[in-house]
Amino acid sequence: MSRTNIDIDDELVTMAMRLYNLRTKREAVNYALRQLVGDPMTLEEALAMKGVGWEGDLDAIKGGGPIEDLDDIDLDLLPQDLGDLDARDDR
Repeated sequence: MSRTNIDIDDELVTMAMRLYNLRTKREAVNYALRQLVGDPMTLEEALAMKGVGWEGDLDAIKGGGPIEDLDDIDLDLLPQDLGDLDARDDR
C-alpha cells in the first residue's frame, strides 16, 4: 500500500464514516474505492443494511409490459429522494 496526499471533501468523509461505522478517513476512502471497483459485499455489510429496504411497488412501476410512451409513466410511483444528482456530474 502506498501513501498519497489528496484534497478530499471532509463533510462527505465524515458522513461515510458515520453511515458505515468506519473509524478512520483511511477506512472510509478504502471502503469507497472497494465499492467502486466492485468487491462483493461482505456478510457484515449486508447485515448492516437490514431495515433500509425499498418500499415501492415494483409491479405498479413496471406496468406489466414495455413502456410505449414516456408520458404514460406515473412519476408519483418513482422514489422522490434521489439525492443531489448534480453532484454526480463530477465523475
